[in-house]
Amino acid sequence: MKEHISAHGHTHVSAEHTSTFEVTSDDYLTPAGDCILAIEANRVPTDFDDAFVAACQDTDATITVTVAAGDSEERFTGQGHPDLTFESDRSMVCRTSEYIDERTVAINMDGSAADFDRGLISALADGAAVSVTLQVE
Repeated sequence: MKEHISAHGHTHVSAEHTSTFEVTSDDYLTPAGDCILAIEANRVPTDFDDAFVAACQDTDATITVTVAAGDSEERFTGQGHPDLTFESDRSMVCRTSEYIDERTVAINMDGSAADFDRGLISALADGAAVSVTLQVE
């Protein structure tokens, strides 16, 4: 089962955060947002299909997040959890930790913003269009 999000980068994308990465529907980004990869997302967690959300709430769920811009693509994998609510109407956050709030869509990810390919991050910092795909198994 998959969910797709379209967004774009911003000049302040730095992807230096070592425990999360985020995509937001906000139309701005400050230099402090070092986990944010893309802005103006066309979809947020509250838009996701109920069946997708239920699948992500299984402790055995594997959630793969693919971020693609131009010719670059990066893929990281994490876990689902029964406490994932998908209640954020603003942004989605993937975490290397087990911390969960209304923005969290996956935990125990095997990568953070700092782990993304620097070529991809450079494209995002130039404002490239980005496609984000979440797949749950």
